[in-house]
Amino acid sequence: MEELARQQPGFLGVESVRGDGGVGITVSYWASEEALRTWKANLEHREAQRKGRSGFYSRWFTRVCKVERAYSFEL
Repeated sequence: MEELARQQPGFLGVESVRGDGGVGITVSYWASEEALRTWKANLEHREAQRKGRSGFYSRWFTRVCKVERAYSFEL
């Protein structure tokens, strides 16, 4: 899905982390609400979600958030 997302207009990036127990989080960044809605409506993405619900995941949730600022530090 990441490769497909990268091809979508308005895609800015993605970050993903998995813990030892398999629990994880994936955050994707989009230039606008419209770009996000277009991604949500993408047929391949919708099929992947359907497969996820029917066999890969027992649960998941989505949060839509707006990043106002981002800071970082690196040595």
